[in-house]
Amino acid sequence: MPKKLLNGKELAGYIKERQAKQVRALRQARGIAPKLAIVQTKDDPVINTYVGLKQRYGADINIEVEKHFVKQADVKTLIEALNHDETVHGVIVQLPLADSSQTDNILKLVSPQKDVDALGSQDYFEPATPMAIMWLLAGYNIELRGKEILLVGRGKLVGAPLEKLLQVQGHQVRVVERGQKILDASSISADVIITATGSPAIIYSDMIKEGAVVVDAGVASEDGKTVGDVAPEVYDRSDVTITPQIGGVGPLTVCALFENVIRASQRLVEK
Repeated sequence: MPKKLLNGKELAGYIKERQAKQVRALRQARGIAPKLAIVQTKDDPVINTYVGLKQRYGADINIEVEKHFVKQADVKTLIEALNHDETVHGVIVQLPLADSSQTDNILKLVSPQKDVDALGSQDYFEPATPMAIMWLLAGYNIELRGKEILLVGRGKLVGAPLEKLLQVQGHQVRVVERGQKILDASSISADVIITATGSPAIIYSDMIKEGAVVVDAGVASEDGKTVGDVAPEVYDRSDVTITPQIGGVGPLTVCALFENVIRASQRLVEK
């Protein structure tokens, strides 16, 4: 068994409790009822599951989550209406869209002040998954200063914003793009490996140095099961610190999304 599991589900419980108190204060002291609007264009069981998770989390901390299932042709009109609705504090476009070729254009329609997924063109909020990864590392006192960090994947949702976030904090980051030949065993020297490619089992044991920290934020489907980027064999090692196969970064990503909804609501108070 690994030396330590970075249990995001455990940390999420503490964060959820804090957020519930913040929402209660906003409602009671400021008369503000935080609301998140989800725009969905594709009827898919996996997408519906993710939307359901957000709806249940919102209910747990008393944030209203309003789902809008519409044809993609009607998305622009809907988002413009949500942007001007003062009772809505956060707007997210649930991906993938029915027609994914329009993704970038549609994401940019969301007002920066309500873009709680941080997928538009403005840096008004921190993207949820990178925020979740940083929370996870901090929550388990993983020291990054002076460590060599290997980031596998530079995708829009995780890799690219996480690289920027780590560099802003002054950390040494080496990036391997998805699709590149990943480094052979002799060249792996990273103290911390963070992977988010959605390619099953591309990180195997021989690539990981003794005592390394491994954060798997990759999500893929294989034989009907949800799997990550890290090969199962890695979990047989007793020297690594690693996210569990279920309940690592994922639970904290939902927390981070609602953190941004709360921040959007608090900014309304400040205005």
